[in-house]
Parts: sequence; C-alpha cells; structure tokens
Amino acid sequence: MTLDKIYQAAYTLKGVARKTDLLYAQNLRHDAQIYLKTENLQVTGSFKLRGAYNKIASLTPEQRAAGILACSAGNHAQGVALSATKMGAHSIVCMPDGAPISKVEATKRLGAEVRLVPGAYDDAYEYACRLQQETGATFIHPFNDELVMAGQGTIGLEILDQLPDVEAVIVPVGGGGLLAGVAYAIKNLNPNIKVYGVQAENAPSMVRSFREDGIITLDTVATFADGIAVKTPGDLTYAMAREYVDEMVSVSEDEIAAAILALIEQQKLIAEGAGAVSVAAAMFRKVPIEGKKAVCVVSGGNIDVNILSRVITRGLVMGGRNSVLQIALEDKPGQLVGVSQIISECGANVVSVHHERSDANMAISSCFLKIGMETRDFDQIRSIKEALTKAGFRIMTDRIQEMQ
Repeated sequence: MTLDKIYQAAYTLKGVARKTDLLYAQNLRHDAQIYLKTENLQVTGSFKLRGAYNKIASLTPEQRAAGILACSAGNHAQGVALSATKMGAHSIVCMPDGAPISKVEATKRLGAEVRLVPGAYDDAYEYACRLQQETGATFIHPFNDELVMAGQGTIGLEILDQLPDVEAVIVPVGGGGLLAGVAYAIKNLNPNIKVYGVQAENAPSMVRSFREDGIITLDTVATFADGIAVKTPGDLTYAMAREYVDEMVSVSEDEIAAAILALIEQQKLIAEGAGAVSVAAAMFRKVPIEGKKAVCVVSGGNIDVNILSRVITRGLVMGGRNSVLQIALEDKPGQLVGVSQIISECGANVVSVHHERSDANMAISSCFLKIGMETRDFDQIRSIKEALTKAGFRIMTDRIQEMQ
C-alpha cells in the first residue's frame, strides 16, 4: 500500500463515486464535536463501490473477459455489480442466503448473477473460491486486496480535505478493508489523528485478533449488522490495523439500534447496522473523544425495511422512549384505573395492556398486569415507578432494569 495508490484511486473514481458530505451532528454528544461521513448516501448506498471499482478498473481486458467473481453480504456485491456492468463484464456474486432481500435484489438489478450460499459471509467466500477454480473468473476480494483498500482509503483523503483539524476518526469494521484504507491514509498524512475501529460485539473477529495479537477465526457470528458479520479478518487488513489503528472496540445490538434511531430522528439519515456502529461507539462512550473533533464513518445505508421497525423499537427501548412494566395486583375492580391514572399524571402514554391470571407462581386472588408505555426518557420511567410504588403497587419486572 502507498499513498500514491490511494491518490490514483481518487482519480480513477472521479465521476463514479461521490465525494460524500461531512455533516456536523450537533446532538449526538454534547461534550464532543461529532461529524458524519455519509457513505450511506454513496452510489449503491455504501462505500464499497470505491474499492470494487478501483480494483476492476485495474484489470486487463483479458481478466475482465474471463468474468468477474465476488462474494459479499450485500454492499460489495452491489459495488462489483455496478462496476462490472459499467465496464462491460459479466459478474457472478456469491452471497449468504441470509443476506437482506433488498441487497440481493439490488445486486441483480445492477447486472450481476447472484448465487445464494447457506451460512455466513465466510461460507459464501469458500464457495466463491471453489467457483473461481472451476471457471477461471477474476476474483474481487471484498477487503483483503491492496487496490480495494486503496479505493476505500479515498474516504480518508476526503475527510482530511473536508475537516483538516479532525482529531479522531471512527470506522466500522468487518473484514477490515475500510479500516485499513482509511487508517493508512489518515496516519500517513497526519499521524497525530486517532483512528478507532468498531465491530458488533457478536462478530468481534478483528477486535479479538487485535487484542490477542494474531488472526482469530470465530466459530459463529450473529448480528443484524450483516455487512460486518465476518468470521475471519484478512491477513493484509489485520497487518494494517496493527500498524495504523489506535484501538478496536465493540458495541452491542441494542447500542447499534439506538444509533440507527438517533440518526433517523436527529440527522434524518438512514443507516444500516454495519454503518451505524461508528455512531454507536461515539454515543455510548466506547472511544475517548471528549472535547475532540471526531468523524464517524457511516459506511452504508442499505438496511432491510423488514427489520427496520424492529430496530426502531429496540432503539426506543434503549433510549427510554419505550418501556414495559409488570405489576402484581389484587384481582379486584379499580386496580387498572389506579395504575393508568398514575401513568397519565406522570405524562406517559399507555400503548398496551395485558392481564395474566393463570401464572402458577401467583396467588389465586391476584394477577399480573403487563403495561407498555411511550415515555420521554429513563428519568420519566423512574418517576412512574416511584409513584406506583408510593401508591402501594408492587413492580415485578421492567425493561429499564434489563437495560441497566
């Protein structure tokens, strides 16, 4: 890898990839200046176009004529499909069978032949390697390739151009191509800038490799951030991370959901799980950016609408905007009225009510009331709990306890 390769990639990508906006996100943190590098608004909805196009543009006519082969959870697939089609090459993309339908269909629309493979990304990769041996097609690796990394590194050049006094850059990590490219560009142009990588805690292959000083292969990955659900990081990307990255951290599924919701509500941006992990790391103080100017790379926005509502609901719970209380009551008239009145006086809104009389653990003359509420924040939930307890009601469980 060299800076020249990254600058050459920037030239190659002119007229193909957008120089995405860098937006100031005033409300995400009050003790830091956070900016968003909006690669979710990139062509194909993800940064992956940069690396895919840069690599395919470097191929000889003979290599393109042999066909283009790739494996991807969805975003690299679209980048390869668009790039190959623009250059008149046939492309085959192997994708995990659990990839979002929206990404599968988008890849087909962009001109690629899609092969669905049972399992995760790594299973699709193994299938693609076998297919490459059979067909002789030219394989475009999604991250473990210097020209792919150089394409992703153009994001680092743009960040430094848009915010020269940036002090920290936070980057989502799956296999590590984006992190490697951005970190190389940033650190070689200004080594004082901190670079942090972020993974989902249910798919922490690079986090563990980074901390255990050797490449780790996970047995399984289980995260709705499908774009970074990678069992094994690349050897090239791992080496680059060890040299240029300051720290690797992870975020939970709930924290990712809360970040997606915050981006929707506060910034009017749609991010997929993989794209929002950088924002989650900033919001939940996983990286030391207090008093600093920090850029979160929002790497993609191709979230499946079928799970978006569930993600939003989880984000509401994480933010104290949605809560469920379970209350033990005497089974007699007026109890529900009393609970509802207290909740109303505290300013919350009841959205669901369920009575349970058949639980074997309760007295015959009692019942459990499970009540769902729309609330402002955790402080309001605590106020409701205190008011209910003061009125003599016994709270059994609630979602705020689960969050704590």
